Amino acid sequence: MSFPNTGKILFRAGDNLWVASPAELGMVFDPTASALAAYRYGRSGGLFGALSGQVSARGLGSDVAPVIIFDQRVAYTYLQNIGVLVNQPVVEASLHLEGTNVVAQPGQVGRVLNLDATLIYLGAQLQTFRDGEVPLVIQEAAPKLLDVSSQAEAARRILSQPLTISLPNYRSGDPGPWTYDIPVVANMIAVIVVENGGTAEMQVGLDPNVLRQSLNELKVYVDRQPTNAKFVFNDETGQIEPIAASNIGRAMDVEASIAAINDALLRGEHNVSLVIAEQQPLVADTAVGADLGIVQLIAQESTYFYGSSTERRQNIEAASSRFHGVLVAPGETFSMGNILGDVSLENGFAEALIIYGGRTIKGVGGGVCQVSTTLFRTVFFAGFPVVERYSHAYRVSYYEKTVGGSVDPQLAGMDATVYFPLVDFKFQNDTPYWILMETYMSGDTLTWKLYSTSDGRSVTWETTGPTNIVSAPPPLLEENPEMKAEQIKQVDYAAQGADVNVTRVVWRNGQIYFTDQFQTHYQPWQAICQYGPGTEDPKKLARRNDICVGAS
Repeated sequence: MSFPNTGKILFRAGDNLWVASPAELGMVFDPTASALAAYRYGRSGGLFGALSGQVSARGLGSDVAPVIIFDQRVAYTYLQNIGVLVNQPVVEASLHLEGTNVVAQPGQVGRVLNLDATLIYLGAQLQTFRDGEVPLVIQEAAPKLLDVSSQAEAARRILSQPLTISLPNYRSGDPGPWTYDIPVVANMIAVIVVENGGTAEMQVGLDPNVLRQSLNELKVYVDRQPTNAKFVFNDETGQIEPIAASNIGRAMDVEASIAAINDALLRGEHNVSLVIAEQQPLVADTAVGADLGIVQLIAQESTYFYGSSTERRQNIEAASSRFHGVLVAPGETFSMGNILGDVSLENGFAEALIIYGGRTIKGVGGGVCQVSTTLFRTVFFAGFPVVERYSHAYRVSYYEKTVGGSVDPQLAGMDATVYFPLVDFKFQNDTPYWILMETYMSGDTLTWKLYSTSDGRSVTWETTGPTNIVSAPPPLLEENPEMKAEQIKQVDYAAQGADVNVTRVVWRNGQIYFTDQFQTHYQPWQAICQYGPGTEDPKKLARRNDICVGAS
């Protein structure tokens, strides 16, 4: 039996051919087993069956099939060697950036030789004892992404020029526009693979997380609250007249803006408008006083600041002007700090004396509390509920002065400080009518007016005046290395400590509407004088200048 050695079995994979003999594939002739098979011929099948076989073999002869052994382990090894050459891993298409250069790699279909299935075909062919071709059973596996050329082109379009984002209907004075250079845009690009209906899809665009962070930073400049128009009340005509137009508010929709930017970039557009939601003001400059309930003067109070420095006067004017013409809506809790805003040199304020850290020091905005005190008293006597009010740490003579400059201790406890956002002054408009504020600074006087509709309320009040009075500590003399020898100046002033309790009763149409109390505790305050290094006798120098007298 020569077939195992002389036969030829062909395998084909594309242009590659492999030819092997059956013996190389594990097919061999077993002579011992074949002889045994021939010997057993005519010796099985019972007495008559065996005798029949022997007679037939002697008279006519008989063919006994040779015994062939097919060792599949040999074939398996042979096919494994073919698999090394045939098998090909699945390669997903990829896209990445090298700087601003877009690099795309196509995907590759994977294939693997199915050894078990191929063995079945091989076994069948070998049983024919004929030469022949055995099909290689090759299974293919497609990558999730085979071609990303369109996504690469999209990335190149995104990087074709800088990105500029701006407000829609941009007007002079609006923030922006903002331009992102190509390298910046390249650092923001993200390539992600998502499942879409069971099919993988590569998406190219600006990373939403990175873009969100950038837009949130811009949102601080873009967003603004709607502002009502500002008015003054014409006492002669009884009508309100606009002095400042209203402004439409706006708020950036960050998530919608992210989508709009990416959609525009994929279309090849590089000038993109942010998505903005507009908010209309409650009161436009065409409003009529009667419609708002602003028809008369309902309260007016003045405070006095004789002897104030030029810087303190500047701060009083800068702060009070911000409230001139401002409206307070029905039911609104009005925050002074929200209108006052940032007290800084850039916003027209100057350095003057302020109370900070237990000392009276120079700081931006000294004198603003003259404004908060004036508002507090106007609200107090108008009969509106006070929501938040803080007194000063010690008694300040400015807030107890009357017209002409004298000091009235009965005004102690009628002050209010503001240091926004930590300390604020708030009151509630508990009427169904709008309130219009007007502020006027003239000479040493600050006047606050409230216009609305009287609902019949009036105010009675009483005060304990300063009680539990505590003397100020002895004056303190301290060296200031920035001063010259024999130079001295007073930097803090003595004030007695005291407690004051003010009671207010608000009446409406002859009935008590509500009552409240304002309890104030003033600390005793120490006078402090500073002198330069090398001063021989600071006490004597203080007495000569009539300051910090009695210092220890």
